[in-house]
Amino acid sequence: MKNKKKRVVKLLPLLLVGVLGVFLLLSPAVKISGNRFVLTKEETNLNQTTPLKDIVNTALEGATGTYGIVIQNLKTGETYYSNEQIVFDAGSLYKLWVMATAYQQIKNGQLQENQVLSQDATVLNQEFNIDANSAEQTEGEVTFTVADALTQMITVSDNYTALLLTEKVGLSAVATFLKENGLTKSNLGSYNTPPTTTPYDTALFFKKLYQSELANQQNTQEMLNLLANQQLNNGLPKYLPPTVKVAHKTGEIDSFKHDAGIVFTDNGNYILVVMSQSDSPPDAMERIALISKGVFDYNQKPR
Repeated sequence: MKNKKKRVVKLLPLLLVGVLGVFLLLSPAVKISGNRFVLTKEETNLNQTTPLKDIVNTALEGATGTYGIVIQNLKTGETYYSNEQIVFDAGSLYKLWVMATAYQQIKNGQLQENQVLSQDATVLNQEFNIDANSAEQTEGEVTFTVADALTQMITVSDNYTALLLTEKVGLSAVATFLKENGLTKSNLGSYNTPPTTTPYDTALFFKKLYQSELANQQNTQEMLNLLANQQLNNGLPKYLPPTVKVAHKTGEIDSFKHDAGIVFTDNGNYILVVMSQSDSPPDAMERIALISKGVFDYNQKPR
């Protein structure tokens, strides 16, 4: 990916909030700390199982920064939480909310998958407060069907398809989706703050998706397929066997690196969310991959 595009990918989630408004207020309950494992009153670390805790500690040995982690085994119910209520900048994880809102509207007949969305790049840049000097596209029509826009937004984290879909479904609809699904610390942000979320809320999103609580079974499967076709795979899937299905979404902006999703295995499926803020985002992504490998290996052991 070109350097210019990389800069814009990092900037767009922040620029997007120029028009997001204050549908939801940022929860002030927890602040990000520079320490790696910062306990909060809302955490459940005392109930964590030793094997998963050891796996995380080993993967994060020597790491600096803040990591928020949720592991939920969907077969056995085994869980691990660390800093799960810390609020992080969401990066492109906000695209999960846009995707789910779009599928809600598809289910309700407000939106059609073959419907063509089109908008001039100049209008999109103005509407979402994107400076022309840093914009990926400054002229011409941005045109996709809803289905193609969803594919591009999720599988390669394309930004202009995300803008098209966000414009179409409406910011208030996304805010309503967050509220109705109990994502209480996930926020669209305001003029000066980016979209934010927590590891707990992100895990809740994936659990609801897995249980078909966000859409009917057909649309649930379509969303899982989109996530499984993710092409940014240097996080959760990096050290897993290529035959293992990982339905996941990455998020990054500035010092934040995240990867979150569902890992499907013959020995049971599980949710893994790792969110981070550090001085070395590339190292953080490697740590995410190491955590994922450790959890996968543990999950394959007979118990």
